[in-house]
Amino acid sequence: MEAKDKKSKKKEEVEEEGSEEEEEEETFETHPALLEKYKTAATISNEALKYVISLCAAGADIAEICMKGDKKIEELVAKVYTSKKCKVTEKGIAFPTCLSVNEICGHFSPLKDESRKLVDGDMVKIDLGCHIDGYVGQVAHTIVIGANAEAKKVTGKKADVVIAARNCFEAAIRLVKEGNINNQVTKTIEKISGIYKTNPIEGVLSHNVKKHMIDGDDVIINKETTEQKVVEHTFGKHEVYVIDVIISTGEGKPKETEIRTTVFKRALENAYSLKLKHSRQFFHDISIRYPSMPFSIASLEDATSARVGVAECVNHDLLHMYPVLTEKTGEFVAQFKATIVLLPAGPLVLNGLPFEAANYTTEFKIEDKAIVELLALSLDRKKNKKEKKAAEAAAKKEEKKAEEPAKVEPAKVEPPKAEEKKAQTFNK
Repeated sequence: MEAKDKKSKKKEEVEEEGSEEEEEEETFETHPALLEKYKTAATISNEALKYVISLCAAGADIAEICMKGDKKIEELVAKVYTSKKCKVTEKGIAFPTCLSVNEICGHFSPLKDESRKLVDGDMVKIDLGCHIDGYVGQVAHTIVIGANAEAKKVTGKKADVVIAARNCFEAAIRLVKEGNINNQVTKTIEKISGIYKTNPIEGVLSHNVKKHMIDGDDVIINKETTEQKVVEHTFGKHEVYVIDVIISTGEGKPKETEIRTTVFKRALENAYSLKLKHSRQFFHDISIRYPSMPFSIASLEDATSARVGVAECVNHDLLHMYPVLTEKTGEFVAQFKATIVLLPAGPLVLNGLPFEAANYTTEFKIEDKAIVELLALSLDRKKNKKEKKAAEAAAKKEEKKAEEPAKVEPAKVEPPKAEEKKAQTFNK
């Protein structure tokens, strides 16, 4: 018994040392290949997002678009890190393609027989992600079907919530930098959303991410309440975050509905011997295809095994659920998401699409000077670096000038005038 305890203790020490080494490896300065994996995952998620947006039109089926989005991610990741020298063991979907419409807040990736078609004027939130060797790139964007800057501008509360969400997101990605605090971001989101008479959705968290981990412990909460608070955290160098901002025209208090949950993630901390054959087959399949990342059962070929298997797995805590939450009917929800890396030279936003500001018109305007200045800050790291160097050079020049002793000009002695000379001669 004692020998067994010593052995297990030794094993724990080795595992701890291994985990410490893993953490040390995730330093971009010493292992630049890690940053490249994040960048590649982010680029692929952006390309997949553009593709999904191109499919979003009146009459298009949501389930089909989600399926095509997932296939696009798999096609794109199959083209990268193909050499055996790369040592990339896994690559694929980090978050399944979800299209959440109007009041639906997120995680809508329906089965074919439970889908619906998009209609003109729908507000669509597209959310997806991919990973390379466990390093994720997640992204989300909001569009309105049929919106056009010239022929059909979006107005009213639809426009208000999209512009509010985008400005909250733009502020967040500027505040998430080394030395700042997570609660600063939350307070700014609250302030900006209030200007547009909108509310941040409760329960939404922006997580730090690591290898095979999309939901780290360090988080930014979208909205703080008396019941929902997070531990204060100072952002540090080499951290990676998925910034997720979701804003609503309603109260910001989403509720679960009868819509089937289709997005899940394995609960790696739990184990159970499943009884049903369909359940065992289902769990075996997802363990191979999605060992640590979220997935949608809509993407699985065997629908019967999926439906039966999910039920038993959930009952025995083998899966974490991503339920479909909604606001009240008639309200609208907008979302923007991107992956950001905190580098020594400053934060680097890896993905996300440009905002189609010309498509939206609102009567509200940000007049808070601090927020206006924050949103005006450039995200161009090269430009910021040049401006910083120029400012430092100018400051040094001024400092040097201040330190130099003032030059005393010698007094000028003017020669006497002709009349003065004449007077001097007469006096003699």
